[in-house]
This record gives sequence, C-alpha cells and structure tokens, in this order.
Amino acid sequence: MLRLDGKIAFITGAGSAGPGWGNGKATAVLMARQGAKVFALDNRAEAVEETIGIIRGEGGTAIGHVADVTVAEEVAQAVAACVAEYGGLDILVNNVGGSFPGSAESLSEADWEAQIDFNLRSAFLCCKHALPHLRQKGGAIVNLSSIAALRMSADRPHIAYSASKYGIIAFSKSIAMEQARAGVRCNTVVPGLMHTPLVENRLVRQLGANDAAQLIARRNAQVPMGKMGDAWDIAHAVLFLAADEARHITGTELVVDGGISAAMP
Repeated sequence: MLRLDGKIAFITGAGSAGPGWGNGKATAVLMARQGAKVFALDNRAEAVEETIGIIRGEGGTAIGHVADVTVAEEVAQAVAACVAEYGGLDILVNNVGGSFPGSAESLSEADWEAQIDFNLRSAFLCCKHALPHLRQKGGAIVNLSSIAALRMSADRPHIAYSASKYGIIAFSKSIAMEQARAGVRCNTVVPGLMHTPLVENRLVRQLGANDAAQLIARRNAQVPMGKMGDAWDIAHAVLFLAADEARHITGTELVVDGGISAAMP
C-alpha cells in the first residue's frame, strides 16, 4: 500500500535545521522508500546533501537542488531541472515554513513581509511553476500548514505566521477546486507541536527557555496524547495524501497534532 513506484516527487525544505529528522527530510526519505524518484530542494546545500545521501545509501533515487523558494526565478529553474532530469512531475510537497513571534503592534513590516513570503509566497510560486507539469498525468499537491492557523495564543502571538499558515489552507482549497477536473488533487497537512530539530536549534533560543529538556517537557504536557509527534508522523500523513489510495480526497486538511486542536483550553 501507499506505493509511489514510477512517481516523481518534488519536495521543498527537504533538509533539516540540525541533527535528526525534520519534516521535509523524513518525507523525502519515506517517499523514496516507497519507490518515488525524489527531487529534494533546500536553501542549504549541506542539508539537502545529507538527505539525498541517505536516500542513495538505501538504494533510492534522489537529486538535490539548492534554491530560495521565495524567488520566482529560482523556483522556475528548480522545476525545470526536475522535469529535465526525470521527465515529468507527479507530486509536489510544499514543506517550507517557519515562525517568528509578534503582534500587529510589535511586529515590524519587514518581519511581516518575510513571514508571508516564506510561508505563503513559497507555496504559491512552487504551485505556479509545477502545475503545468502536474496536469499532464494528474498529480498531487500537499501543502504544510500549522495548528497555529487554528488556535491562537493571547500570551505569545504569531500574527504573521498564523495568518500565512491559515492562508495555506484557503490557498490549498482554491487550487483543489480549480484543478479538480484536470485530475490534480491538493490537500493540506496541519502539524501540531512536533519534536523536530527546530526545537533544539531554533525554539530554545527563540523562546528563551533555560534548556531544551525543559522546553520539550512543557510542549509534551500540552498534547492530550502525552507527547509531541515527530517528523515521521508528518511524513506518513503527507505520503497518504500524495498516494493513489487518497485519489478521492482533495481540498481538505489532515490534522496531525495528538488532539491539541480538539481539546478545551
């Protein structure tokens, strides 16, 4: 089940922010294990090289590419490189994203624009350039949102992150309806609190936590199932929505959060 033999998968943010498994890295490796030819894109050469090294070491097929997915020309070149190497495109995973705290009053205009570009413009550009190829055989797009789009913190607002990630949900639904007759499906995975390298490499510093273990314990305690998920939980959700077994699913969201968004505050 959930085999991707003969499929070509274009995955953004396919590296990790530090040692371990990020969502994009796990997704790229899992899709390769399921038979896909992977085009792994990241903005850091060393990160994407690690991912393709794992895939090739397991006997899979992968190409690494370095690009900034907020720059239209670089996205167009990356898609063209994928199609030139593999002869087409079947799956697009828009995994790039990141958060920066701030309210409507405290957040600078530059930080607002950077968040919108990083989280929303990146998905727009990748879809824009990939869709002509995805339509040729019918394809699948999976975009990554966040539960920060569904529930807000009064104590620590992320207004630009929440707005851009909520925008991803509407963006995905719009593409799903626009492309339904053309055979292209588009869905959204909505991660909750996940234990990925971002926790140790970005959030500890960003949140001013005393240490990583303390922050991890606090995040685990917020999850009704008792602990955060990890990158493989996200990767398996993405795999399902990209696979032919999900052929009648489009324009919807799959929430992977251990029950957080269903819980009472």
